[in-house]
Amino acid sequence: MIASLYRHLHRFRHDRSGTALVEMALIAPLMLVLSAGVFEFGNLIHEKLLMEAGLSDGARFAARCNSQLYTNAGLTIDCANIATNIAVFGNAAGTGNARVNGWQKADVTVTIAASGSCHDAVVAGVTQYRSTTAQVCIVRAAGTLDYSDVGMLSLLSIGPITLNGFHEERLIRF
Repeated sequence: MIASLYRHLHRFRHDRSGTALVEMALIAPLMLVLSAGVFEFGNLIHEKLLMEAGLSDGARFAARCNSQLYTNAGLTIDCANIATNIAVFGNAAGTGNARVNGWQKADVTVTIAASGSCHDAVVAGVTQYRSTTAQVCIVRAAGTLDYSDVGMLSLLSIGPITLNGFHEERLIRF
């Protein structure tokens, strides 16, 4: 009986058919998980870049928007609201789809020359900021986005991820 068992084991060890199938069965799950992780991470980075591009566009508009110019002409304009629309939707009207699924105007804050954001251009005779005015003010667009994952993170029981971003520009006001 032991001799019979030994012959079967010997034949099994030297038989090469099916080795590729066994190797594939061992490696495929690992490769699938790694590929899904790379796809998930790429999607997360893509949404973060879209969000940062929107914040940059919104801050750039707010830095150049001059509501006083419109008021003097008898018109009204809300620079912060329009900058928020540009950040989230990519247009001043705030229509259409958001740049990133799930991103809303409530997730973005545009601050134009808030108290504490204006700095003296020259302090004690030392030029801090190159400017033609005595003070340099900052416009800041900040936003958050709750990342809705493709499925890999929830499969691994990783909780929700919140993406944060901001962009600052010098207030120019043409």
